Amino acid sequence: MIYDSLSNISTYKDLSQDIYSGLLFLQQASPDIAIGTYQINPRVKAIVSEYETKVENEVGYEAHRKNIDIQYLLRGEERVACLPLDRLKETVPYSEERDAAFFTSSLQPIEMTLGGGYFAIFFPQDGHMPQLSVGGPEMVKKVVVKVEI
Repeated sequence: MIYDSLSNISTYKDLSQDIYSGLLFLQQASPDIAIGTYQINPRVKAIVSEYETKVENEVGYEAHRKNIDIQYLLRGEERVACLPLDRLKETVPYSEERDAAFFTSSLQPIEMTLGGGYFAIFFPQDGHMPQLSVGGPEMVKKVVVKVEI
């Protein structure tokens, strides 16, 4: 897991060209960008959505096997809870179609706030529970960049 400001993306230039391409897309994305999917290159796409954050995310933690997630808010703020995959209990088996399995845990998670120029990168070993409210539910606009492994 990586949690950082977009002002530091040059740090990740040598991590992966695909991850860096996704970060550049986020850096250039306007809050007015249309909802939808944007193909950045053959292995990287960005999904722009709007929704209301929640006090509790009833589906729990998620993790992916085929994709790395880069999550970034264009408008608003949300909390994301995180725990290593080996500290979670699977509740919904992995779906190849959705590239996701879902999990629960009674352990205290690490939490981060997305918004205000901060992004998070979640690798397959990172269980993450997004869409949590900061202070109370609010409408947000979010970009999730999917980077094929």
